[in-house]
Amino acid sequence: MPTEQELEQFLKTAKAAAQEAGRLQKSRLWSDFAVDFKGEIDLVTEVDRACEELIVSQLAAAFPGHSFLAEEEGFQRGDSPYKWIIDPLDGTTNFAHGFPWFCVSIALEFQGAVVLGVIYHCMMDELFTAVKGGGAFLNGRPIRVSSRSPLRRALVATGFPYDVARDNENNFGNFVELQLAARGVRRAGAAALDLAYVAAGRLDGYWEVKLKPWDVAAGTLLVTEAGGRVTNQGGEGYTVYDHRILASNGAIHDEMLEALTRARAARPD
Repeated sequence: MPTEQELEQFLKTAKAAAQEAGRLQKSRLWSDFAVDFKGEIDLVTEVDRACEELIVSQLAAAFPGHSFLAEEEGFQRGDSPYKWIIDPLDGTTNFAHGFPWFCVSIALEFQGAVVLGVIYHCMMDELFTAVKGGGAFLNGRPIRVSSRSPLRRALVATGFPYDVARDNENNFGNFVELQLAARGVRRAGAAALDLAYVAAGRLDGYWEVKLKPWDVAAGTLLVTEAGGRVTNQGGEGYTVYDHRILASNGAIHDEMLEALTRARAARPD
């Protein structure tokens, strides 16, 4: 495990990079920028790429021996025990449409375990941070998951994969089951922010399928450090490389698992 002093330096650098990238996003939101397609409906903008270059260059300059896994270039280098996992702009579709709900997500993995997470929501100037074993914070103030239960009184969130039109595992059945079981379901379009909001007690639970490590690495650490629970959708231990995530305040976790099990049983092959 890195020393406390090392973690402080890692966090300081990651926060600065996230905030600078966030300022760039805010300045470009309602401007003209190039938009490309990574898939049929999967977008990437020049702002995504500029933010990734900014973040990676700052982290690489500060920590030249570290490895990187970033969304747009998807590169890894070196055999360092440290790996930065970066989503330079989570919520690209929102950003491309001028919908102001997106963020920067930066996590640091050490020997396979996430030890640091930073999520910056520039439109509300909200900086979520967590260091393993040190709690979760919003703009420097401690945050905790909600205590709300049962599921019928809970507000939960989800998202849908980009291949919804081509694959039966499209999350539709899960959505219907949870919509019937919970007070409400939100689908805002930025997985990292959904997880940060669970950590802050603004949402009570979150699930999704087919996410990538950069979508969830920082957010899952925030949730666990805020006292919540994160598993796969079978209720087993979760890593950021798993296919299906369930995060909650803990109080409604088992009920959410039951709802997902019902939906899975009804899903066509």
